[in-house]
Amino acid sequence: MNTIKENSKATFNQQAATYDKDIKGQHARSLYPVLLEKLSHIPFQSALDLGCGTGEMLKLILQEDAQKELCGIDLSEEMLAVAKSKLPEKVKLFLGDSESLPFQDDTFDVVYCNDSFHHYPAPQNVLREVHRVLKPSGTFLMGDCWQPFVGRVIMNFYMRHSKEGDVKIYSEAEFVSMLSKYFHDVSWEQIGNTACIAMGEK
Repeated sequence: MNTIKENSKATFNQQAATYDKDIKGQHARSLYPVLLEKLSHIPFQSALDLGCGTGEMLKLILQEDAQKELCGIDLSEEMLAVAKSKLPEKVKLFLGDSESLPFQDDTFDVVYCNDSFHHYPAPQNVLREVHRVLKPSGTFLMGDCWQPFVGRVIMNFYMRHSKEGDVKIYSEAEFVSMLSKYFHDVSWEQIGNTACIAMGEK
């Protein structure tokens, strides 16, 4: 495991017990209703949560439809422990790396990630894996950090020296370019002043 991933794992292991309530998880929580609204327009039965953390998004999806077939994967054992405590056994949780997903090709109708993309040291590898495990015509949905140009430059300078496993905040053009290599009908939308949503179809 590389240093960025080790830092990310250590950070989220430390934050896990309070992540659902304190400021560290506030940005992720702000995107839950936005992601749920997007998902409400996508017909799906199976979904994978990349960087599922404490499993809160999985829990919210199940509250909407208890018949959904859901999986989550995360690097942090402590985050997964919290997720397991709140989710039924039918939700399958995996300790693992989004660059090497433990699933067969064409498994999921939807793959989504919330506030985890900026932690990926090799995002193209993650997108390649997402494309692989999505069923034909499946959807990738992502919520993540965003900043206008000046804020992005400052934050990305800080991230290079951070020990929390952050890698980079991307511009709209960068998001669209990366996703377009693997998906079609790619869209991007600014959410408030500090977030964005991007999605595409296989």
